[in-house]
Amino acid sequence: MRFSIGFFSLLVASASAFAPTSTSNTFTTSLDAKIDGRTVDAGSVVPTNNFILVKIAAAVEQTEGGILLTGKAKITKTEGVVMATGPGKTHPDTGALFEMPMNVGDNVVYGEFDGTEIDIDGEKHTLIRDDDVLVKFSGDTLSMESCDVLRDSVLVYVETKETSTEGGILLAMSSTKDRPSTGKVVKVGPGRFATSGERMQMEIDEGDFIKFRDYAGKEVDIDGDEYTVVSALDILAKF
Repeated sequence: MRFSIGFFSLLVASASAFAPTSTSNTFTTSLDAKIDGRTVDAGSVVPTNNFILVKIAAAVEQTEGGILLTGKAKITKTEGVVMATGPGKTHPDTGALFEMPMNVGDNVVYGEFDGTEIDIDGEKHTLIRDDDVLVKFSGDTLSMESCDVLRDSVLVYVETKETSTEGGILLAMSSTKDRPSTGKVVKVGPGRFATSGERMQMEIDEGDFIKFRDYAGKEVDIDGDEYTVVSALDILAKF
């Protein structure tokens, strides 16, 4: 869902760029923004609750082989850098505040259909919940060494075995109806919060093999390999 000029569009008057800082949950800038015709300080655009403002990474315009991509052929990344965060989610019964699992300056990868896009200074940004983030990573490149999963999520390497059709055509498991729902855990999140706001210990460790619900989890490509991010609530058994 995207808002352009009008209801929820931010049109920044200056062409200067703003930079995130790691010591605050908002970005600072002297630019002006226009919201529904009103001029406001762009630095006052602050996410609420457990929302985060992400500057979307530039689309891929050239393949590894050097082929230039134009128009709809460009590959839009579902990743970016965190520009501002809300204070966190509050439990509706106890009032406990669940702290945000990322900071300004972190890079995040999120689901393909998550978020609400807005424009700031002519550049694409999106507002997403912290729950929409699959992994966060430091530095410019997503790698196994630089990434972490959040809350009670685990990162699972799912082996894709090849099968063949009657005509002898090899099909990767991801192209068949029955996608595997077992794999090896390679990253474990710090755990989810109890109603009191205290962190709960994870029952899963790195190196465990798990069976999770069919079609649960979301895929993410890291170092050319396909992994699945699975919530602990969707894990049926470990072995």
